[in-house]
Amino acid sequence: MTDAHLYRLAADGVLLVHFAVVIFVVGGLVVVLVGNWRHWAWVNGWAFRLAHLVAIGIVVVQTWLGAICPLTVLESWLRQQAGQSAYAASFVEHWVQRLLFYEAPFWVFALAYTVFGALVVAAWCYFPPRRGRRRPGGPPL
Repeated sequence: MTDAHLYRLAADGVLLVHFAVVIFVVGGLVVVLVGNWRHWAWVNGWAFRLAHLVAIGIVVVQTWLGAICPLTVLESWLRQQAGQSAYAASFVEHWVQRLLFYEAPFWVFALAYTVFGALVVAAWCYFPPRRGRRRPGGPPL
């Protein structure tokens, strides 16, 4: 196996991790909303909700600072080491452009991330996370 092949495999691994993070951030809000509607207690677990809030918080702050996600930087570097082309934009911009054939300016993504972050905060306030497990009809364990 050549070095280029190893770099390419590593870049693909980072791509999969990055995709999983995007699914967690976007899907996490959907799960919180649907889960509360369906009365799934686990969706308000402290660890899950805090991880979700922190994840979108990092995305929003990075965007406001004009920083590119470290996973995008790492994947691009690995692809360059493998002799492939790196992303010309952020991970999400790249894939939106590639999958939807739509090119939007940076501010559109910044606004979308900020609005989505505000929705996550609103869900946090409306469906607050709970610490500990509850017994049916009793106080937290």
